[in-house]
Amino acid sequence: MGKILGHLKPESLWNHFEQICSYPRPSKKEGRIADYVMSVGKRNNLETLRDDFGNVLIRKPASPGKEDLAPVVLQGHLDMVAEKNSNVHHDWDKDPITPYIDGDWVKAKGTTLGSDNGIGVAAALSVIESKDIEHGPIEALFTLDEETGLFGAQSLKPGFLKAKILLNLDSEEDGTLYIGCAGGQNTYVKFKFKQAEIPLNTTTLELKVTGLRGGHSGLEIHAGRGNAIKIMARLLHELNYKFGIRLVDINGGSKHNAIPRECFTAIRLSSTQVKDAVSYIDDFLNTVKIEYKISEPNLNISVSEIKSRSKVFDKQTAMNLINSLYAVPNGVIKMSADIENLVETSTNLAVITTKGKAVDIILSQRSSLETEKKDISNSISVLFKLAKADVMQVDSYPGWNPNIDSPILGIIKNVYTELFETEPDVKAIHAGLECGIISERYPEMDMISFGPTIMGAHSPDERVQITTVNKFWHLLINVLKNIPQS
Repeated sequence: MGKILGHLKPESLWNHFEQICSYPRPSKKEGRIADYVMSVGKRNNLETLRDDFGNVLIRKPASPGKEDLAPVVLQGHLDMVAEKNSNVHHDWDKDPITPYIDGDWVKAKGTTLGSDNGIGVAAALSVIESKDIEHGPIEALFTLDEETGLFGAQSLKPGFLKAKILLNLDSEEDGTLYIGCAGGQNTYVKFKFKQAEIPLNTTTLELKVTGLRGGHSGLEIHAGRGNAIKIMARLLHELNYKFGIRLVDINGGSKHNAIPRECFTAIRLSSTQVKDAVSYIDDFLNTVKIEYKISEPNLNISVSEIKSRSKVFDKQTAMNLINSLYAVPNGVIKMSADIENLVETSTNLAVITTKGKAVDIILSQRSSLETEKKDISNSISVLFKLAKADVMQVDSYPGWNPNIDSPILGIIKNVYTELFETEPDVKAIHAGLECGIISERYPEMDMISFGPTIMGAHSPDERVQITTVNKFWHLLINVLKNIPQS
């Protein structure tokens, strides 16, 4: 039994989740967790496969008397977004996640928890190991590298899966059934700059934008949260206009699918202007704190003098970089006219990194409509090309078109209503689910996505609600019991 979570209900699920927490599993580094999942299949004498990409598939025969039920795929992804607070030491190559209980929530100490999608994986493993759950034939599919571009799902070959019904266990809202999702694409931008000599009689200031909530760039893009890189770009634009600064470096964000929580910049300016610049930055902080007083109560901008021998960017490239970061759109572009409160199209300025003589930028675009996804991506590309940057559009993946006549939707709605005496919400989601990719590979697959309540995914504020995990589990096992005959 798990020492921290093993007493929670259902015990099998939480025991698996606590074990999963012991394996660091950033995207592209899922080897140890994949081995653990395979060990579960093998120790239960089940057919356990791994495709060329590394996705794991475990097949379990039907429970006695249920052999005539239609086969079902239980699907989740093994990787997680590896984020930590800047003041936390955590080696994502070896350090386990440390979960703890806070009331009705499970959280992690200073890092992302990995309940996205560790809870779904734990649920599937619990079904695989169960001896008393009624179900037809099961295929448990565990994909890799979902968080960086759905690459595990994209690698699936026709014929690897046999079932025609898929239950995706990667949603984050109790009481909600998802039947559609957005497609997405990343835009990569590179500014190459020439290094200029350090101007005479100048001082280096380090600027830090910190304390932002961050979050999932699809699920929480509509929440009005601050983007640390955009706030920094606005500040740099104003400082450059006011004081004629020189840029030394800029770094912020860490994941393409997370709203950046922090951004760090070093600038040089005339030593005689330092006092005025610091005062100006304090006034700027007061302004943005008023603008974000509800959504970002912990927003902070700090400034300090540092010793630096680094050369500065050439003036023209720095100007192009600052202006384009300031001008590029960020956040919600369009709301859906068909589905209430659904973001249709958005973009996230996600990562900026100074490496050598170049600045690399990653932006992520999402839309329920392929044409709008291309449009916002192209408009961003044009803006950066006008600023003399190199631009690539990569990692495109399709959306998942809703089907309100889905047979599995009808089944799960009935089961949910009977269990909880209320009807579930049926929605589409402004995030990339693997259902979009899998439906492209397996067009006859009938699928749905559901899960417990998870808040703050992709940030160290991530937490999963304990009571909803129990509901999620009972919904899952009762749906499996009610799958129709093949």
